[in-house]
Formats: sequence, structure tokens, C-alpha cells
Amino acid sequence: MYPAAGGFGVLGGLLAGLLILVWWLFFSRIRWPERLGALVLIVFALGATSRIVHKSIAGGMMGLMLFVYAIPLLSLALVGWAVASGRLSHSPRRTLLIAAIVLACVPLTVVRTDGITGDGASQFAWRWSPTHEQQLLAQTPAKPAPQKTVLTSSTRPAPNLGAQWPGFRGPDRDGVARGIHINTNWSVSPPVLLWSRPVGPGWSSFAVQGDLLFTQEQRGDEELVACYQVTTGEPVWKHRDLTRFWESNAGAGPRATPTLHLGRLYTFGGTGILNALDARDGTVLWTRNVASDAGRKIPGWGFAASPLVFNDTVVVAAAGWLEAYVLETGDPRWSGPANGWGYSSPHLAKIDGVEQVLLLNGAGAISVSPADGQVLWEYAWPSDGIIQPALIPDGDVLVGSGSGMPGSGTGTRRITVAHGTNGWAVTERWKSVGLKPYYNDFVVHKGFAFGFDGSFLSCIDLQDGRRKWKGARYGHGQILLLSDQDILLVLSEEGELALVEAKPENFTELARFPALKGKTWNHPVLAGDLLLVRNSQEMAAFRLARQANSSR
Repeated sequence: MYPAAGGFGVLGGLLAGLLILVWWLFFSRIRWPERLGALVLIVFALGATSRIVHKSIAGGMMGLMLFVYAIPLLSLALVGWAVASGRLSHSPRRTLLIAAIVLACVPLTVVRTDGITGDGASQFAWRWSPTHEQQLLAQTPAKPAPQKTVLTSSTRPAPNLGAQWPGFRGPDRDGVARGIHINTNWSVSPPVLLWSRPVGPGWSSFAVQGDLLFTQEQRGDEELVACYQVTTGEPVWKHRDLTRFWESNAGAGPRATPTLHLGRLYTFGGTGILNALDARDGTVLWTRNVASDAGRKIPGWGFAASPLVFNDTVVVAAAGWLEAYVLETGDPRWSGPANGWGYSSPHLAKIDGVEQVLLLNGAGAISVSPADGQVLWEYAWPSDGIIQPALIPDGDVLVGSGSGMPGSGTGTRRITVAHGTNGWAVTERWKSVGLKPYYNDFVVHKGFAFGFDGSFLSCIDLQDGRRKWKGARYGHGQILLLSDQDILLVLSEEGELALVEAKPENFTELARFPALKGKTWNHPVLAGDLLLVRNSQEMAAFRLARQANSSR
């Protein structure tokens, strides 16, 4: 059961319901005892209903879901009662009023929500129907046999996979796949499905090395780091932590993506567990509880930052607060700065010749020294603190926000950062509402930025921020840039693949292809000619035909 109305429809229904309540209280011809009595009954009914609805309804929309949907239903019940009871005597009228209010609350007690879409539409299902995770657990042995990796020809790096994909958004965290040329005529050479398999919920992407892929998922009370074979999808090993993160909007599971580095895998879970694992067999090398180390509570949408590895340090963002550890031992190295909140990942950059770690959080953009975490510069801009900053070849930085939170900015801003005799200086070159990314990362290519403006793909000019085009609607999906071909590979929120030209002249879609079913927020990965995609229910691998006369 997936309602078509999105966030605006929900807000419209709520507003209409409130208007009906205003009419009922101040402008209707109903007797005052019945007007006030009905409001008392409504308050009592909402209190009673809140105790028996599914936890996803009670906690949805940051605790407001019950009221957002109950107010329109109760308002319609009052209108229906007023029409139906006009000729009844007082006793039947009151009995019918009680029945109308009770019946208006019943629909919310028999459903749950499996989350919301990017546009705010609740994904309702019958309360008693099993979730995908429950179905997956029913098919999994209660006590699976331990799995160990043996490095064979099937798990060694395969020649057709190209370079490794070390983690979140690729080697440079910029969503760019380089050195790849694919056939874009999918009507003749469509993607070929190699395998698909169910996966536990989570919004992680993949790290890839040779014939091994790594991701994170939830299985009941256990948070998993899982290794599978790229070419077959068969499981290789699983590491389990006895912890579970869940919230109503996005559901259960980890939000971050594993990071591969020199045979080790660094993972960050939804409740704050940071692991260093041997990538060959999942052996735990060390583990930390970042929430405890940082003294931070688990944020409302869970810890979501993918670990950043550089030199001999691994850094994670704990709700807008950076924590750094010694790569080899896991010993704490430095912390801070103590401001903001957010869900984006730390980003390594070299600006004006100085290496630094960038982070976009709720207070704005910050940069710290990789050696000790000391703040180098800050750019104050209250925002949702979700997406990644983007680096421009001339050294400028793009930051974006699209949630429209009260008191926050929306759109994209270009800032210039320079280091002089008086320290660091940050100036704003322009701000634009032509590209308003929410939790959908954008890419930079040949003087332009491409990304999601709401649910539409959009292109803006990096010189002045002006929009060049606004294209098709892909929901709140994610994109990859094939920089050698000027192509955007789009994975829509509905699980469709699309190829779009990464050119400013106009929006041109080259192809579409159905890849997954269900809400898809995870970043796709392209390793050579193998495309890996997943969502909270399934993952799949597709082989893309190479461009003719291309050996790359």
C-alpha cells in the first residue's frame, strides 16, 4: 500500500483538517456542548490511539505522524457526523458522534509505515504483514555456520573489474568513475543481470576490491558487515555486532559505507560502533564505540558518516563532531570541533597547498588540520548537514542544502578559501537556488555541477550559479559521473537506471533500464564494466557493454 500523495498532499490534508476544526469550533451551527464535547473526545481518542498504534506510526515524522494523519480523518468524521445526525435526537446524536470519532482512529491502528519517500509520502503496509527483513530472517538458519575466506582464483582480483572502489563515492569521494567507456545504446546492448539477492535493510553502498564486495546491513538484532563475491553474489564472510538502529522515516540498518585500505576494512555502524576488520575473513583487529568516545547521543537518523582514511589515521563524523583514531591500533588521536550536528562524511582536500579535512554539518562547513583536528577555517551556514561538499579544480568549495528546515538556507553556494599572512579567509562567490540537494550528492564536471534539485535532475554553471537546465524527475536518487564520456549514470529513487548527458546545453536522456524494486537511496558503484546497486531489500550486479573500439 503506497499512497500517491507526497509531502505536499499530506500537508494539504492536514491544513484542510485544521480548517474543518476551526469551522467546527467557531462557525458551525452545532450546539456548544457538542462542539466542546467532540474536542474533548478527540483529545481522549488520540491519547488512547497513541498507545496502541504501531511504533512506526507513533514515531514517524519525528513523532508527528499520528497527528498529521489523524486530524484530517477526525475532521472528516465530524463533517460526516454533522450531515448524518441532523434529524436525530440528542442521545443517538451523541452515540453516533462517539462512534464516528472512534472509527476515524481505527485505520491508523491497523497499518504501519515502512518509511517515507524523499517527497514525504508514507509507505503504508498492513500492520500484520511481515516486513522484508522478517521474511529474510525466516529464510536464514538460526545459527549459521561460521564463514571463513580462502583466497582462491575466485576471490583474487579479476582482470575485468578495473580499479578498486575503496568506499563511499569512489577513490576521491566525488562520485566520479574514471577510465570507463560503456555502450550507451541500451536498446541494443542493455545492462545484463549477473545476479541479484535479498539483503538486510540499510543505506550503505559498496567497497570493492577484486572479486570481493563489502557492504553493511541489518539482520534482526545484529548489525552486519558482509562480504560477497562480486561475480556471483555468493556470501564470503559476515561480521556481526549485537546492536540495532531503527527510526521510522528510513527504517532499520546502518547508514555508512565501508572503507577499504591496505587489506583492512573500516566500518561505522548506525549506533556508533567503529570496526577495523581484516578484509580477507572479517577478523576483528580493533573496535571502538565512537558515541561513547565523543560523548554524543545517537542522532535521530543514526550515525551515517563513512570512515575516512589518510596517512595513519581514520576519521569519522559523529553527528557533526569529528573523531580521529590511530589506524593501526584504534587509539584515540584527536576530537572536535564541538559544534553543529549532521550526517555527512569527512572529506579530504588540499586547498591552497594545505591538506585538510572538510565536513559539512548543521552549523555550516568546517575544515580542520589532519594532524591534530585544530580548526583551520569555518563557513557559517545553518543547513541540514547531510550531503558532501564538492571541490572545484581552482580550489573553491561547493556546499549545498535542500531540506528547507526552519532557519536554514537552501540551494548551493560557492565559497573561496585562501591562506594568507593573517590566516585563512573565506568569501562567498555566489549562492544559487538552481540546485537544492537534500541527501542526494552532486557531481562537478567541466565547469558545471549536476545533481538533484528536489526530485528533478538539474545543471548549474559554476561561474555564477545560474541554472542551465532542469530535466526529468527521478525521485530522490543518486548519480555517478562517467567523466571520460560526459555521462551521468542515474539511479532513481524507484530503482531505475538512466543515462543522461553531462553537458550544459540541454537535458538529454539516453537510456532507461529497470534495476531494482522499492525505495532506493543507496549510491551505485561502477567497478570496470560491473555496476553494483542495492537498496534496503535487494542488491544486484549488472554487466555493462563496453563502448565499441574501447579496450578500457
